[in-house]
Amino acid sequence: MADEITRAGPAQGDAPKQNIETLEHSTTPVNNYGQTHPASSMDPTHRARVEKSLLRKLDARCSLFVLIYILNYLDRNNIAAARLKGLQTDLNLDDTQYSTCLSILYVGYILMQVPSNMFINRIQRPSLYISCAMLLWGLISTLTGNTYNFTGIVLVRFFLGFVEAAFLPGALLIQSKWYTRKELTTRNAILFCGNIISNAFSALVGAGVLSNMQGVLGWAAWRWLFWIEGAVTMAVAITAAFVLPDLPHNSRGFTAEELEVAQLRMIEDVGEADEDGANAGVFDGLIMAVKDVKIYLMMITFTAYVVGLSFNAFFPTLTGTLGFEYIPTLLLSSPPWAFSCIVSLFNAWHADRTQEKFWHITGPILGGMVGFIISMATDNVAARYVALFLQASSYAGFIVFYSWISSSFPRPPAKRAVAIALINAFSQLGNVAGSYVWNLKENGYRKSYGIVTAMFGITIMGCLAFRAILSNLNRKIEEGERAWEAQPDVTAHTAEMEHFDSPDEALRMQKGFRYLV
Repeated sequence: MADEITRAGPAQGDAPKQNIETLEHSTTPVNNYGQTHPASSMDPTHRARVEKSLLRKLDARCSLFVLIYILNYLDRNNIAAARLKGLQTDLNLDDTQYSTCLSILYVGYILMQVPSNMFINRIQRPSLYISCAMLLWGLISTLTGNTYNFTGIVLVRFFLGFVEAAFLPGALLIQSKWYTRKELTTRNAILFCGNIISNAFSALVGAGVLSNMQGVLGWAAWRWLFWIEGAVTMAVAITAAFVLPDLPHNSRGFTAEELEVAQLRMIEDVGEADEDGANAGVFDGLIMAVKDVKIYLMMITFTAYVVGLSFNAFFPTLTGTLGFEYIPTLLLSSPPWAFSCIVSLFNAWHADRTQEKFWHITGPILGGMVGFIISMATDNVAARYVALFLQASSYAGFIVFYSWISSSFPRPPAKRAVAIALINAFSQLGNVAGSYVWNLKENGYRKSYGIVTAMFGITIMGCLAFRAILSNLNRKIEEGERAWEAQPDVTAHTAEMEHFDSPDEALRMQKGFRYLV
């Protein structure tokens, strides 16, 4: 315990007692070295103008993440549309080999997320890292159109997942370095709208290419699908290098005052600058993360949630159970996801406004469970279509869950980077399991609906347990503050903090900090 507190202390050796005392007794924000932040003396009216300009520029730049996420999802899942136009036949793949092509992507995706986020947390230009990764996965995606056998496509799919793993955890980490806990959920919701939009229109984009490119220049339409989408990805990657933000102290396109305010906002939000100690090792964040029981609970809970949401990859198939033809089925698949996008944005906005997480996650999950039950209980076409809207809207809680991860592991950033990547990587096992869940076609997928209903139930129980842990930590923080007020001695206060489960997060939090539940 003492060793972990030492690692988490201010710059490890740079007057830790002074830093703790300053945070507890002063309203003037300081950095991790006990120094007063230069923006703290800014006139409030002027600061408000600077902050408004900062957020306007930041939101504009981060909006590119939405387009990148759309392309990330399309490049990963366009193989399903290509299958409809002969990919499986042309490459002589049996069903087992095709399933392997789908699942092998997640092997690389899972393996790379934690190392990638550990790396991105330590570099000064994450925008270039994301752009290079995007350029590379766009190139790999185009190479899918040049494969001619099972071995070739398996290798391409593995490396595609390996490189794509850099994006989502990296984007979430970058946003958590700029936005406060009161802003992050809404911004994450806007980011995840890219995924929802992909669910709504990926089939339509694929249909447009596949129906018009067959035989062009002598090539099959499914090959053109990979070439066209990969080329678009690479073009956007070049733009991203100039548009995406870096860090609050060195990002281009902001004034010096805006960067000062950006750093000050993060100090005020948690009580210290969003930076690791000067002597922090490469693996310190990983070591702190694997010692924290909260991470394991979130890993299991989030994986159950992903299994429950696995219907999204089979949504056109589930819409097809309504009995309509191919084109009407594709058209009917889009409105539920448009509805989900609206619900997700409102739910995230309200979660930020109220600073509440649990009910904003479990509320949409309960709505999804109602949709599952309706699909199991009736064959009525109208009722089952309404159920699809409820199922799609359960995605709204998924977005809030991601911001709950960031806000529950706020400092140091090295630990937060690992937490985001580790939980997200482990949850991808839910996608692998989900592909088997929806193989149960009998009786309108009723058995499949029963399984995902159970998974949502496990998710709610996991969220309830996590909420109880954070509430208990909040009580301990209150006890520590009362002890400090009764005996304002730094040494005694530090000893009092020893009983925290996560001292690396709790030791330097400003007075009044509470975990969001």
